[in-house]
Amino acid sequence: MLNVLTLNPISRRGLSRFPADRYRVAADVERPDVILVRSASLHGRAIPDSLLAVGRAGAGVNNIPIPELSRRGVPVFNTPGANANAVKELAIAGLLLACRRLCRGWDFARGLDGTDAEIHAAVEGGKKQFAGTELAGRTLGVIGLGAIGRNVANIGVALGMEVIGVDPGLTVEGAWQLSSAVGRARSLDDLLGRAELVTLHVPLAAETTHLIDAARIASMRPGAVLVNFARAEIVDERAVVAALDARHLDTYVSDFPSALTCRHPQCVTLPHLGASTQEAEENCAIMVVDQVRDFLERGVMRNAVNFPDVSAPPTTPHRFICANANVPNMLGQISDAFGHAGLNIHAMVNQARGDLAYTVVDLDAPVPADLVEQIAAIDGVLMARRIGE
Repeated sequence: MLNVLTLNPISRRGLSRFPADRYRVAADVERPDVILVRSASLHGRAIPDSLLAVGRAGAGVNNIPIPELSRRGVPVFNTPGANANAVKELAIAGLLLACRRLCRGWDFARGLDGTDAEIHAAVEGGKKQFAGTELAGRTLGVIGLGAIGRNVANIGVALGMEVIGVDPGLTVEGAWQLSSAVGRARSLDDLLGRAELVTLHVPLAAETTHLIDAARIASMRPGAVLVNFARAEIVDERAVVAALDARHLDTYVSDFPSALTCRHPQCVTLPHLGASTQEAEENCAIMVVDQVRDFLERGVMRNAVNFPDVSAPPTTPHRFICANANVPNMLGQISDAFGHAGLNIHAMVNQARGDLAYTVVDLDAPVPADLVEQIAAIDGVLMARRIGE
């Protein structure tokens, strides 16, 4: 029986994919083999030595101590694309909220009082201050062309916008999913200088923290709108507020309220609603559970943020997996251990990702427990385990 600890409410449609005869799923299990999270932070939390995998029901993993788990050979799975439609819809809504001044108009209407005739007169007299602009014909800059950014870019084209994007990591497969009408900005600075509306869709990392800072905001077009449904820290909020106060930026739309932004008249702040739909929560839960099970039961590595994807159809009933440092002679040492034990390797797959590698070995006979321990003791091996034995 494998123990699955849930640190946030996870959709039952996803959790039901854990067979009850093989998995115990609860919010209070001890010595978990798996931890499932949404927004709960694992930073500063004791990581049990029983842990085999972490599943994040969402895309961002800044709430998870990736380096520490990598050193232990624990893969961290996320669900890229599972919530893309939900965030796409909210990003488009953010553009409309900003350009049509809907929040200010709603606040004005909610504050009206009097008879119907008096309210009508107030509406006719006050609506001019909320006149906005249409999206069609305006230039939309999309920073980050992953699953969400591509969807936003394509919808922008459908709405009649001129869309430009930038993403140095854009894959060929991702490019095929973009509308041919989406233009390529030469650089981030080029995009910021051309776009009237800018929307952010990049993960939070060291290189993206304060990606939009005072200097880059100064390079944006006067009256530009900035939309952030990615992560709060990607934007330097103090620089944003200064630009709003100076009327250089028109509006900042964010999914991350703060003391600086939640009451600012030119900020539209929402309570982190990006993936908060029933559909997105179910999609993320189903996807992460399936990935965790594939790893635990078959040794398949899919959408781990710290290890390479390895999809190896089993060739024998006897499978061994290990995570290891990507250093010379590692495969040689592992192969020698099996050879000295008299075990024949039927198939071996090894893939590297930076300093880490993942190895899957199919053998013609069961792997003894003491041999697993022997391989685990090799310098540079981070995790070693038998599958299905």
